[in-house]
Amino acid sequence: MVQLSVEAQELEALAGGYHGDPFHILGPHAVKRDWTTDAWEIRAFLPQASSVDLIQSQTATPMERIHDAGIFLARLDAKPEGYQFRVRRHNGEIVQQEDPYRFSELLTSFQLHLLGEGTNYNCYEMLGAHVVEHEGATGTRFAVWAPNALVVSVTGDFNDWDTRRNPMRLRTGGVWEIFVPGLGDGAVYKYFVRSRERGYEELKADPYAFASEHPPKSGSIVKPLDRYQWQDEEWMTKRAQKNWVEEPLSIYELHLGSWLRGENNRVLTYREIAPKLTAYVCEMGYTHIELLPVLEHPFGGSWGYQVTGYFAPTSRFGALEDFQYLVDCCHQAGIGVILDWVPAHFPKDSHGLAYFDGTALYEHADPRKGEHRDWGTLIFNYGRNEVRAFLISSALFWLKQYHIDGLRVDAVASMLYLDYSREAGDWAPNQYGGNENLEAILFLKAFNEQAHQVPGAITIAEESTSFPAVSRPVYSGGLGFTFKWNMGWMHDVLAYFSIDPVYRKFHHQNLTFSLLYAFSENFMLPVSHDEVVHGKGSLLSKMPGDEWQRFANARAFMAFMYAHPGKKLLFMGSEFGQYEEWNEDASLRWDILRYDYHRKLQSLNRELNHLYRSQPCLYQNDYHHSGFDWVDFHDVEGSVIAFLRWSRGRKEFLLFVCNFTPVPRGPYRLGVPEAGFYKEVLNTDSDAFGGSNMGNLGGVKAHPVKQHGWPAGLEITIPPLAVVAFQKVS
Repeated sequence: MVQLSVEAQELEALAGGYHGDPFHILGPHAVKRDWTTDAWEIRAFLPQASSVDLIQSQTATPMERIHDAGIFLARLDAKPEGYQFRVRRHNGEIVQQEDPYRFSELLTSFQLHLLGEGTNYNCYEMLGAHVVEHEGATGTRFAVWAPNALVVSVTGDFNDWDTRRNPMRLRTGGVWEIFVPGLGDGAVYKYFVRSRERGYEELKADPYAFASEHPPKSGSIVKPLDRYQWQDEEWMTKRAQKNWVEEPLSIYELHLGSWLRGENNRVLTYREIAPKLTAYVCEMGYTHIELLPVLEHPFGGSWGYQVTGYFAPTSRFGALEDFQYLVDCCHQAGIGVILDWVPAHFPKDSHGLAYFDGTALYEHADPRKGEHRDWGTLIFNYGRNEVRAFLISSALFWLKQYHIDGLRVDAVASMLYLDYSREAGDWAPNQYGGNENLEAILFLKAFNEQAHQVPGAITIAEESTSFPAVSRPVYSGGLGFTFKWNMGWMHDVLAYFSIDPVYRKFHHQNLTFSLLYAFSENFMLPVSHDEVVHGKGSLLSKMPGDEWQRFANARAFMAFMYAHPGKKLLFMGSEFGQYEEWNEDASLRWDILRYDYHRKLQSLNRELNHLYRSQPCLYQNDYHHSGFDWVDFHDVEGSVIAFLRWSRGRKEFLLFVCNFTPVPRGPYRLGVPEAGFYKEVLNTDSDAFGGSNMGNLGGVKAHPVKQHGWPAGLEITIPPLAVVAFQKVS
């Protein structure tokens, strides 16, 4: 037997999977022969082999087994210029393979430095699995951040899931890397992490994986991103030139798994959904869709809000190229795509981010800051540089690599406040004694600064408190979001419409209060999935009265929403009055469109979208008081309000009049800015929408008689439970 140049203890550690520096043992190494002459040894750990030959220039040299676990050695007189192993497996199969341990370091010191300081916002290009060519060989480069690990190895089908065979090299900052030659697209893998702490060891999915196995499987998959040929250049160019604050934004929120299903309740793929969804959204007149999270998640019942794969579209609906196809189809049809993104928390699943290297790595170690007990999830440690880089890289990844047009950030309020949903004594104040999460605030500002550097991209905050300047630029002291959900408007107005009309006069302030703060933020008016689940009932079921009144109330609600300042969002099924609560395990009830009430409510929603997009006064001046004027909000007894919406520069206007009781009103006199003929451009009581067809015969004439402080006045009939709108045409 050859005298060994390495300690027996090191071989034991390697064989047992405990050696933290495998490149010190494996691969080619210069050694001294007789203390004077240089020689070379090549060592390999191949526990699957019964014998191994070293192949150089078609010459085979048998390697000696120097450890029973499968460590082999060959000694050479000169430095090897290139070699492979010919491995005879225990089952008799013979394979020829490269040595992963003959390759040099992969990541640069500068990349590692940027990660450590938290400013590498394209971490997905550095970490994760990438098919590359390295030193003349093609294979996959793996890299993962696990600073408290004793050993990290990459394991998968390619090495029989033997966690000992491919231990990785430790680099500065706790990053582990390895190049596995011959491995490419489609390979399934995980990282085996053995921690320095408490004997912890676990198989972990890659935090930066671009694809994952179909749940409940949780392996990561090697996938290149550049296979799909995008056809949306025209959309992307136009998007970059838009100021979305002054553009129409009418968003159709949907859950891909339950919008439409196939035969026998089969879930459709991204490619199957794409043509059907784009055709429907175009017909209905929406400008954008918003997808409940399609980031990979283990539990379907979380609707995607408990994410484990922050860089991978869920495999439930197909491959990543299929998701790219869906986005591309939307863009080619003129539809924007907004994605729900969840940086507030993540699940505790053992294969995910939780306790990644045996310590609280991605989460905050202090349970008063690191756990959402209500949701059973963990909270990111926003003060850690590498965690901020991970999250911001995820955001930019979707905007850049998948051409996503905007990110709606979930649960922002839970990020902003240390005492969110916590009892006294169960939270730790910040350094100044307050309840604001200063680290999360800095993270959100950095996220918004980076996201808005992507041409035309928008960000939307689901923020339910009065935290100031959520949608104001970072440079002026704000958080930097483009828009903020107006949760106050939503709760007030839904509460108002759920009341029997006879009592609405006691709740008139629910209609008017939002106009006291409507211009303090760039608000979006949401009627989201959260309002049609967990016993809250569907939008239609919230409406009181008999069937006619329920639909009339729904029509009036929708019209008031489109008339009110702010961008619009409506959850799927609400547009045609689905009776049932949303069920993520079944398709929407498209079959009820054979009934007039549902079909005509859908027609109203379509008409509202087209009216909204065709009238600049409904979107150009949403966020300044000059875009809105009350005409009259004093008719509390009649539950009637009237107001004007103005375009930029107050060049155009629409008059909206709302009657929220089942009693027709008229003749009803109202002030208007100018005398002339006013065309009735909207009447939710039209027979075309399921109403009683009461109205104003196409329009009315305003005379130069002062009314409500305006220089002219007109008389109209206001139908029951209806909204009417007028435009001056002459």
